[in-house]
Amino acid sequence: MISTESVLESGDQPCIRMEPVMNTHLPGKATQTGGSCAVFMDGSTKVTANGVHDIEDRILRITGYYGYNPGYSSHRRGDGSESQADTPGSETSEESRSYQACTNTALKVLGGLLLVLGVSSSWVGTTQVVKLTFQSFSCPFFISWFSSNWNILFFPIYYSGLVVTAREKQTPIQKFRECSKLFGEDGMTLKLFVKRTAPFSILWTLTNYLYLMALKKLTATDVSALYCCHKAFVFLLSWIVLKDRFMGVRIVAAIMAITGIVMMAYADGFHGDSFVGVALAVGSASTSALYKVLFKMFLGSASLGEVAHFLSTMGFFNLIFISCVPLILYFTKVEHWGSLSSLPWGYLCGMAGLWLVFNILVHVGVVLTYPILISIGTLLSVPGNAAVDVLKHEVIFSVVRLAATCIICLGFLLLLLPEEWDSVTLRFLANIADKKSEEHGEELTESSVHTRSRSRANGTVSIPLA
Repeated sequence: MISTESVLESGDQPCIRMEPVMNTHLPGKATQTGGSCAVFMDGSTKVTANGVHDIEDRILRITGYYGYNPGYSSHRRGDGSESQADTPGSETSEESRSYQACTNTALKVLGGLLLVLGVSSSWVGTTQVVKLTFQSFSCPFFISWFSSNWNILFFPIYYSGLVVTAREKQTPIQKFRECSKLFGEDGMTLKLFVKRTAPFSILWTLTNYLYLMALKKLTATDVSALYCCHKAFVFLLSWIVLKDRFMGVRIVAAIMAITGIVMMAYADGFHGDSFVGVALAVGSASTSALYKVLFKMFLGSASLGEVAHFLSTMGFFNLIFISCVPLILYFTKVEHWGSLSSLPWGYLCGMAGLWLVFNILVHVGVVLTYPILISIGTLLSVPGNAAVDVLKHEVIFSVVRLAATCIICLGFLLLLLPEEWDSVTLRFLANIADKKSEEHGEELTESSVHTRSRSRANGTVSIPLA
């Protein structure tokens, strides 16, 4: 005898199994084992309860009725409606979370774009104001020293923003001591102040001084393009000193930067002010790269408050220890100026203010948005300076200089690629290929469904082979 037994575990199909005959009596006669009859009757009841749905599933599967999917018969549809009715709140919460995440990402990108414009415009403004200042006051070291003193305002500006945004209030002394842990657990001492601040302050001053000296020899566009080579120098120094990961694409970018430098020097021949200006700009980029690598080596990933504290400390060091250098240059007639009232204070303060804004946006932008956007803002200063040079100063660029500028900018963009760019690109292409194959499969399914419906309309039944 064949008996059926339904096993319903999370909506599984009924299964049929063979059982041995437990009773050898003929049908219609009394039996002594009523229990077996009870089992038989129970089994027949289950067949009646679920057999209809089983037959319905089989018919729908065989005929391929309107693209039937297994598990969507009448009793399945009833279960699905109950499960859907149980989870409206969870779907709403997931939608709200995804909407909030998209909103935060959009705001972060929008803030990053505004920062890109701020960084590029402040750097272009600084470079152009320096060129204007040189028309009446040609003392690059004094300008560099004066603008570096404005770094003292970095920590007060940071603390003012912290007072407005933070919930927990701290006094300026408490916050200053907290950020002083960048120098060690004991805070900042005179020895640590000189030991940690002196090399960075000297590199900072050299970077600015060489950049200003290059602006005396070259156009703002050429100097800003050559300064972008500091990204390639940072990679080379990080690879050699910090043992960072080797990347072939960044080696190519470094070679492109060097090629652009050589072409820029060759534009007017390897002589005269052009060659000296290229050397000064490359020296500025080199000292900037060394500053960044040493900062990463000794200070690590400092917070925004610690960076503000450190820059203000460098401003104090510049004011205390480097103030003697402009005086020496003044008395030796290397950089001589008249009375203090004759100095172009408007240009000097405007240039120093723009330089301070540039540094604030760079360091704040790295914390609040994507760091790559800040680098793009620095790169956009090249076409910005080019537009000003062409429209205002009527500078005519040679083909060699334009080619060198484009090569340097292209190398800069290659240096912005992340370390895992190759694997990310391969995964992206694989996802696109999978989506195309899925769409092709859906199109085939839809075409087969339309074919079956047309066959039923003509009075025929299409029976799938699998």
